[in-house]
Amino acid sequence: MINEQQVREILGQLEDPFLHRTLKETNGIVNVSIKEEKNHVSVKIAIAKTNTPEQLQLQMKIVEKLKEAGASTVGIRFEELPAEVIESFRGTASEAETHDILSPLSTVKVIAIASGKGGVGKSTVSVNLAVALARLGKKVGLIDADIYGFSVPDMMGIEEMPTVKNDRIYPVVRKGVKVISMGFFVENNAPIIWRGPMLGKVLDQFFRDVEWGDIDYLLLDLPPGTGDVALDVHQALPASKEIIVTTPHPTAAFVAARAGAMAVQTNHEVLGVIENMAWYESKSGEREYVFGKGGGQKLAEELRTDLLGQIPLGQPDWDDDDFAPSIYDENHPTGKIYLDIAKKIVNKLE
Repeated sequence: MINEQQVREILGQLEDPFLHRTLKETNGIVNVSIKEEKNHVSVKIAIAKTNTPEQLQLQMKIVEKLKEAGASTVGIRFEELPAEVIESFRGTASEAETHDILSPLSTVKVIAIASGKGGVGKSTVSVNLAVALARLGKKVGLIDADIYGFSVPDMMGIEEMPTVKNDRIYPVVRKGVKVISMGFFVENNAPIIWRGPMLGKVLDQFFRDVEWGDIDYLLLDLPPGTGDVALDVHQALPASKEIIVTTPHPTAAFVAARAGAMAVQTNHEVLGVIENMAWYESKSGEREYVFGKGGGQKLAEELRTDLLGQIPLGQPDWDDDDFAPSIYDENHPTGKIYLDIAKKIVNKLE
């Protein structure tokens, strides 16, 4: 008959799949109970991240090891390690661990950019914010996670394709930003008709199989709304922050509140709200509030966060030699607004 000490010795040698430290080192064996009459072993295990494929693999390994040691049946419950325990291992993490975006030890700051509905200029905000952060000297990656309506490559004027070496995908670098998009892998702008689970696998590939290297920030241009892809991102990246994009119209702000509520419900911090299309400036210099006023501020108050900035209606100046039709020059008035928003984000996160 197996006893508690044997169980702890056996399980103590297994590794937390995310921290790559033994369960003995992490104090991950929370509880062991044995029913001698049934030769049944119950264990409660704490790991860095639950509800993942890695947890399932560890679960199978625990059952295998305990049955090899003599247990007839095994019951397992998982919980997450306290944040302070995970933090205590950060200082001893390897470079590979701190650059692995899905690792709890990652030092990459992940920012998901969301909206309640389409047509509010979320992708325009995403690309300009990524470029603004790069202009501040940050190492930036950008995932075009709007898999049905990918537009980032066209917006940034990207013509080349990612390269693949040793089963690793190397993103395209444009304006100082490392970019990956579904648009790189679809021929002739073909429509995407996959179901949610398949899309989740593509996103997982973007996190796991892309060679992001040393980056400080990873921005995700999410699909509009609160569907499967947005939920997959929330579950895969529990530490990501969120920015909500809206227009000034009260209805748009009301719909955007749903995206903010989803972030809050999945324990994601909302960094702030960006109000796009805030006004149109006429040639005389007067502001015309085409879509009304106040939606961004109202949404920020509702979500108990900051209004990071207001972006006017407009269009960047195009340069045929360096064509990036949606990116504002850093000296353009709107480019300066994006730079100011990027500084606010850096101040909040660093």
